[in-house]
Amino acid sequence: MEVSTILKEATSNSLVILDEIGRGTSTYDGLSIAWAVAEYIADREKCGAKTLFATHYHELTELESKIEGVKNYSIAVKEKGEDIIFLRKIIRGGTDESYGIHVAKLAGVPNKVVTRANEILKTLERKITVKKEDKKNVAGQLDMYNYKLAEIAHTIDKVDINELTPIDALNVLVKIKEKLK
Repeated sequence: MEVSTILKEATSNSLVILDEIGRGTSTYDGLSIAWAVAEYIADREKCGAKTLFATHYHELTELESKIEGVKNYSIAVKEKGEDIIFLRKIIRGGTDESYGIHVAKLAGVPNKVVTRANEILKTLERKITVKKEDKKNVAGQLDMYNYKLAEIAHTIDKVDINELTPIDALNVLVKIKEKLK
């Protein structure tokens, strides 16, 4: 509800601070809403507010190259063996790590839980690596982060070729060409 209110009321004169939009939902679902919120706020015609957007969705760092005015920053971290030190310094660029287990350890979560979390993480990372390798072999698999291709695929998917007239086919091609711009 807070995000809804912010999106309705924020203007280019607003400073918006958002933390973890879309977290708590399924992975792609949460990422999608966070991405759409970031795009909406960055669009000067729709909102254009100055925004600090904190997220663990590493994929959102892609927006810096896709949307004018978006810049990535992260907290500098030094890894020392299995420990980390937050350097209390904001640096330019994104990060590939969320350090969730490290933060749990710093917060005093019992060592048995932290150890088990590390075991689970290693198992999950192995599964993700295998899935990524499998997906590379899937013909026609779209890059999830290339939203233009996803929009085009959605447009094509909605077309019922059995009902398509020649003029409708041309109109679909015009829509696709516009999305490629």
